[in-house]
Amino acid sequence: MAKVELSEYTARALTQMEQPDMRVIEIGGELRGMVTRFWEDPEDGGWMELGIVIYDPAYWNSGYGREALRQWTAETFRDTLAHVLTLTTWSGNLRMIRAAQRTGYRECARVREARLWEGVRYDSVKLDLLRREWEHLA
Repeated sequence: MAKVELSEYTARALTQMEQPDMRVIEIGGELRGMVTRFWEDPEDGGWMELGIVIYDPAYWNSGYGREALRQWTAETFRDTLAHVLTLTTWSGNLRMIRAAQRTGYRECARVREARLWEGVRYDSVKLDLLRREWEHLA
């Protein structure tokens, strides 16, 4: 896969914003990240996987990711028939795990040593949230 510069990626993303399963994260009038979602098979099973990324580390640890995840979760449950939402990260991304847990997600699966980053093995971590749990929190 060819490497794509952030500016090119951003330009592509902005042209695709009509897609219902993707939104940009805007901070201070600038594109700083994005959220995505897709149906896990079978599509009518009610399971959606969410994704979130904030590109610039200067905006990490500031609550932006947690707020984006909270809003995306609310919008997904409001606008779809999803029964359960999941997100997947790696055990080295403690900020994402904490943000998800503070939003109401719980760890539901862990694949040990599935990720390799800079010579170190990390677990793949999946978290989930049921619609009824979200409704109780909201």
